[in-house]
Amino acid sequence: MGYAMSRLEIESELFDGGNTVHEASSSTRPGKLFPKVDDEISQLTNLRSGPNDRLHQLVPGKQQLPVSPVRMLAGRESNYSGKGRFSSADRCHMLSRYLPVNGPWLVDQTTSRAYVSQFSADGSLFVAGFQGSNIRIYNVDRGWKVQKNILAKSLRWTVTDTSLSPDQRYLVYTSMSPVVHIVNVGSSTTESFANVTEIHEGLDFSSNDRRYSFGIFSVKFSTDGRELVAGSSDDSIYVYDLEANKLSLRIMAHTADVNTVTFADKSGNLIYSGSDDNLCKVWDRRCFVAKDKPAGVLVGHLEGITFLDSRGDGRYFISNGKDQTIKLWDIRKMSSDTSCNLGYRNFEWDYRWMDYPPQARDLKHPSDGSVATYKGHSVLRTLIRCYFSPEYSTGQKYIYTGSHDSRVYIYDVVTGAQVAVLKHHTSPVRDCSWHPHYPVLVSSSWDGDVVKWEFPGNGEAPVLANERRVRRQYYD
Repeated sequence: MGYAMSRLEIESELFDGGNTVHEASSSTRPGKLFPKVDDEISQLTNLRSGPNDRLHQLVPGKQQLPVSPVRMLAGRESNYSGKGRFSSADRCHMLSRYLPVNGPWLVDQTTSRAYVSQFSADGSLFVAGFQGSNIRIYNVDRGWKVQKNILAKSLRWTVTDTSLSPDQRYLVYTSMSPVVHIVNVGSSTTESFANVTEIHEGLDFSSNDRRYSFGIFSVKFSTDGRELVAGSSDDSIYVYDLEANKLSLRIMAHTADVNTVTFADKSGNLIYSGSDDNLCKVWDRRCFVAKDKPAGVLVGHLEGITFLDSRGDGRYFISNGKDQTIKLWDIRKMSSDTSCNLGYRNFEWDYRWMDYPPQARDLKHPSDGSVATYKGHSVLRTLIRCYFSPEYSTGQKYIYTGSHDSRVYIYDVVTGAQVAVLKHHTSPVRDCSWHPHYPVLVSSSWDGDVVKWEFPGNGEAPVLANERRVRRQYYD
């Protein structure tokens, strides 16, 4: 039996005040030129994560970025803004420089594949779903203590997705079944065994006139907590009215599995969907011309889409694709024409058991309408997820994703640079989640490990209950 420490790969180290700290690199991958990103998204990102002009102006007409923490603090003390505090952009400029790359430290270790891992909206809870029927909810504020251990009911294959209600009182979970189950997270019962210690109410997404079964890959609560939206293996999008306790809408949305759905913003009017038909679609519930007709289509991926994440502004979102790319989209550039999405593959390939063909890596869709494309990670075997980094602490300056090669990748939205690669796991990382307020990222993998990466100010591990630095064990 031997041991190997977790490793971290960062493209560069920057020096600040004589102390070495891990920060975001601004360099792109060697030999690769990143096309200029759309000017508007670049400007929006800089507005959210750039410091006040007075702080990065050395002399008239000359600027320097990034601004050092010492200069930022000095500016705040001199009340440069007239408000006596940092602006939200100043805060993001400070916090986004320090990536959650130290560690990892163990949160949980199981013998079952981890499929889902997500922080709650306020960061106080963390949810992890496993193939072995378990869903665990950890109380982050209490040393990652297990607050609820849920044994899923009628699980088919695995827990495919989970979603917490906005008030964090309820959790829904899905599997390869048309029935979505809902659990009371706020109850005092720690061990939640379906219909033994607690009721796991089943919400049936199948229509009364349908006699066949299907699975649900993706589910999300609406921001008001009154509805659920889901994507399914029967090429459809479903909307379930929780107050009326009935299915309110079914859209025959795509021509293949709908792997991912999400609301575009807080209004709940726009829904984004991604499918194995290689298309991303936008659905406006306010003006359905025909029930199954989208507001627009976004073409550019050469293979199926595994996940979507909205920027939350009703305009931009990102998609992870089986063509081994993440794409950034502006829905104002959507089209109504899907005929341009005819197959361009002249080879046989299945991502579930085959590597991506080398000859396909540099192919580009002739009608690609995306704003930017990010490459370097691997999307194989499972529906790997990608996200924007938190608005509060980073101004959504980064995109991060799991990967089949057992790593977590972090990209700069504007430059496309791979700014960090986190190495620890020995199997695919299907999901990962960045704390909404702090430089903490949790990754979960098919190796059964759920681990936490941080950036403590002194470079040392925080002292929290039941935590230990991970030493990966290898058995003969």
